Amino acid sequence: MTDFAAAPGQVSRAASPETSAEVTSRSLSATGVLLVTASAAVWTLVVGWLAVWRHNEFLSHRFDLGNMVQAVWSTAEGRPLEVTDGSTGEQIVRLAGHVDPALVLFVPLWWIHSGPEALILGQAAALAAGVYPVVRLALKYTGSSIAAAFLGGWYLAFPWIVWNAINDVHPVTLAIPLLLYAIWSLDEHHLGRFALFAALAITGGELVGLTVAMLGVWYAIRYRRRWAGLGIAVGGTAWTAICLLLVIPAFNNGRPSRFYSLFESVGGSPRGLLVTLFTDPGAVLAQITTGADGLYVLFLLLPTAFFALGQPLLLAAALPQLAVNALSERTATTQPMYQYVSAIVPILIAASVMTVGRFHGRLRLVAAAVPLAAALVCLAWKPPVPGEDEFLFPDAHPAARTAAMRQAIELVPTGAPATATNQLGAHLSARREIYLFPERSRAEWAVIDLRDSYSYRSHEFGSRPVEGSDIDERPTVTPLAQLAGDAGWRLVFDREDVRVYRRLP
Repeated sequence: MTDFAAAPGQVSRAASPETSAEVTSRSLSATGVLLVTASAAVWTLVVGWLAVWRHNEFLSHRFDLGNMVQAVWSTAEGRPLEVTDGSTGEQIVRLAGHVDPALVLFVPLWWIHSGPEALILGQAAALAAGVYPVVRLALKYTGSSIAAAFLGGWYLAFPWIVWNAINDVHPVTLAIPLLLYAIWSLDEHHLGRFALFAALAITGGELVGLTVAMLGVWYAIRYRRRWAGLGIAVGGTAWTAICLLLVIPAFNNGRPSRFYSLFESVGGSPRGLLVTLFTDPGAVLAQITTGADGLYVLFLLLPTAFFALGQPLLLAAALPQLAVNALSERTATTQPMYQYVSAIVPILIAASVMTVGRFHGRLRLVAAAVPLAAALVCLAWKPPVPGEDEFLFPDAHPAARTAAMRQAIELVPTGAPATATNQLGAHLSARREIYLFPERSRAEWAVIDLRDSYSYRSHEFGSRPVEGSDIDERPTVTPLAQLAGDAGWRLVFDREDVRVYRRLP
């Protein structure tokens, strides 16, 4: 039987694998490469099919899948990263909100298939590709093909990776495999290869640079490569600083990041946070020590069977993103199924693999199997199935409603400016102007699911007071009622609580 590894290297049993001299890298045999590739391909097909099914059943969202579709479509049309702002209805460049030019990587896929499915499957394939550096690290640190197979399977079963594969599409999610390739390269002292993967990883988001910077600190201390580590730390920090101080304001009419509003309780900006740390440290401490934050950390560590704690120096690379998530006032940032874990998960995985390498003999095989078992248990406890999560994966619509939604979408001409509720909007985003209802100032079509109350303004389609009414007894009229009573619009479809309105010439 052909071994999973090409040439068995010697791994020291006398000492922990703390330096490169104590751990010999092992390469994959041709059979090993074939097995890893086949596993990644099967995972892509299975998980990708589930994600595409979710979208086709109208369980995806204008924010965020539709937002990414519009940015990729606009880029393919010659308007790089142009999108319709969800809060103002204005046309902007996406860099005004997030510096994630990695979206451009999806454009070739759009040329092959001009539909959201291209982005969904592309993201799934990218995540599946992360199994390769995991197996390579596992071979290096355990010297065992079986242990490497267990850890490769563990990566593919890691619940928060599976959830992110079906959670619409986010460029920052690409940081999961890219950072794993970067860590593997850095651990092998291939600085050029590391620079390539790290550069690609930071294009997934402005804050990924902080994770890369901390990897530089880890490298400098662990391997005593101080100048190389310092250069990496400076480069990663510089990326984040340039994004926050220059790029975002340049595309946001001189204003700072709109997401600073999520940190009002601790200063509302990086500078404000520093001031709060010195003037009111209790406010910062209170924000990062809530029960939700504690559960978040627990849920992150559970699929690793807490093995990630065995490499505290590497684990420190996850602290910047973890701190940002905990300081945010948005509850989704402390939910591991969301994209906010993208710069944390690869650190947990690499640290766990290195910890497994500390065990000796047959204990290594047992140690490699434990995280796999933990991940499978977590995946069974929180499976990505309809009804498991109210927002990410709600209950599937009845067949009659799904059919009505498809009919409604087909009524809207290609390219016509449209406004839509969140789930329907994910299917209408490949156009120049696509608004989130109730915004409809320049829309020609309105596609509305009466059961979808998601809105940036409020629920019930942004119920607002009628202008000029008494301030104490103000009757309210929902935008839906305003639209229905507007003589400039005509109802052309009404079935299963799905309506389509058309603006009259």
